[in-house]
Amino acid sequence: MSGPKLTTERRDGVLVLTLNRPEVRNAIDTETAWAISRAIDEFEADTALTVAVLTGAGGTFCAGMDLKAFLAGEKPSAGVRGFAGIVERPPAKPVIAAVEGTALAGGFEIVLACDLVVAAQDARFGLPEVKRGLVAAGGGLMRLSRRIPFHLAMEWALTGEFVPAEQAERAGLVNRLVPPGTALPSAIELATSIARNGPLAVAATKRILTECRDWPLKEEFERQRAISLPVRESDDAREGALAFKDKRAPRWAGR
Repeated sequence: MSGPKLTTERRDGVLVLTLNRPEVRNAIDTETAWAISRAIDEFEADTALTVAVLTGAGGTFCAGMDLKAFLAGEKPSAGVRGFAGIVERPPAKPVIAAVEGTALAGGFEIVLACDLVVAAQDARFGLPEVKRGLVAAGGGLMRLSRRIPFHLAMEWALTGEFVPAEQAERAGLVNRLVPPGTALPSAIELATSIARNGPLAVAATKRILTECRDWPLKEEFERQRAISLPVRESDDAREGALAFKDKRAPRWAGR
């Protein structure tokens, strides 16, 4: 199939990233991993972008590693960002996974590297690596045990069975469960509601939520203050207060 393996689109503070290899269920090869990594680097550097949405073309999210490419000697990773250009170092800004079809193996690990999940009602998730004598080493085991109850994470990982989206929602993994074919527009709607907020505040809020689980209890407010105080003293904080006073939409500058 010709064309880029990853397409990008900007929509009012939202960057939409679409895996574009439907002929192989959007499996990740080296070129795709580096394309994702570069897109995330640009997303982080662009002050006009606040949220990203990651999805897959052709009615499926991602089947994980491209096994044919792997057997040909490729590594589906990109520098410090690791597998798929995201799992080892996700961006500081929030990312929403918009899932249609299946998100399996490394594809599920990409979902777990995202911050929010919008899934079609007939979508399926899974870490089937144990069925192949492998370990889900792209962050899936570590993140899954933080996202859902421990015993459920253990069951999903040890059996390698597929998990229907409705079950994933009941476990607290899915933010929004939507009719088939509407995951992307629903995710963009969610992203747009986030992008209306102050970009510095959004990034700092994600950082605190992500990091605070590892903070010693006696240090948590001090560590939070180090992240939140620069935002409080920013031009955007003043703009937010002025916009509220003037009863108008804020005009964020990202500083």
